[in-house]
Amino acid sequence: MKRIYSIEDACIGCHLCEVACITEHSRSKDPVRAFLHEKVRPISRCTVEEWEGGVLSLSTNCRHCDEPDCLRACISGAIQKDDNGVVRLDVEQCIGCWSCVMACPYGAVQRNLKAKKANKCDLCPDRENPACVDACPNRALVYKEGSQK
Repeated sequence: MKRIYSIEDACIGCHLCEVACITEHSRSKDPVRAFLHEKVRPISRCTVEEWEGGVLSLSTNCRHCDEPDCLRACISGAIQKDDNGVVRLDVEQCIGCWSCVMACPYGAVQRNLKAKKANKCDLCPDRENPACVDACPNRALVYKEGSQK
């Protein structure tokens, strides 16, 4: 299955992956409208982590694990793995208990505090490549075949 991989040495901490993710998951699909005019602005499903004053930065994305800890921890059944191996979150079924957030060893499942629901990468199912990958100017995000325990 194809997954997103971060290349730490290439990430410059520009956060364009986050902007692309927010825009892709907005109603308008327009960055200006998504950030300034939409009542409910989506939150990014990837996060740029920075350490040591910006010396090292990388994008944290869901790894769509072969055996996902978040799925096992989900008490409502909101997290499922589809036939293609993509770990999906049904926000309507999510009860906001944060068990999946605590179970993910990569910190890739986030809290959406406004919606009181979990939030995670869905690999942009309506696109050939995830928006974050296409937006990265330094090619620090790569979408390729691989496995993840």
